[in-house]
Amino acid sequence: MTTLRTLHRATLATTLTAAVALLGACNRDTGTPAPEMPPVAAPATPAATDQAAPAAGAPSERAPAAITVGDVLLGTQAEGAGRVADPKTTFAPGDRTIVASVLTDAAAPANGTLRARWTYQDGQLVDETSQTLDTDGAGVTNFRIANQEDWPTGTYTVEISIDGEVAQTREFTVE
Repeated sequence: MTTLRTLHRATLATTLTAAVALLGACNRDTGTPAPEMPPVAAPATPAATDQAAPAAGAPSERAPAAITVGDVLLGTQAEGAGRVADPKTTFAPGDRTIVASVLTDAAAPANGTLRARWTYQDGQLVDETSQTLDTDGAGVTNFRIANQEDWPTGTYTVEISIDGEVAQTREFTVE
């Protein structure tokens, strides 16, 4: 009796495999090749489970999230949540420190390199620094330049880039 059940199950599995292969061949008139079907090893799972989340450790099919730069605030100090509290674009020669608060956001976990490139007048490099970000939401990253003597008067620029791509440029003056 056990041998008969085993033979019956094997025949049923073969019949199901053949039926699936024949149904797949029905797509030939649309020009779409029939999908390659794996061998039948177990009964098919209900359609509701087809949309289940990937198993832990399984690679994600989504593209990596990008970090975006929302705004760049300039001031002489960062307070509170780490951002410039009193933004301005004109500084005095005696302002010893100038801060750029870079507001960033990422819709999902992401990492990248944020860089600030400070220049004077016709592109003379004042300072260039970078910080590595590992974020999964809104954040603030501060960059500072300092001078123990008075800043030369003129026009300055801070260029903010993420992973080598310029995201924001802010011009400011020292008068």
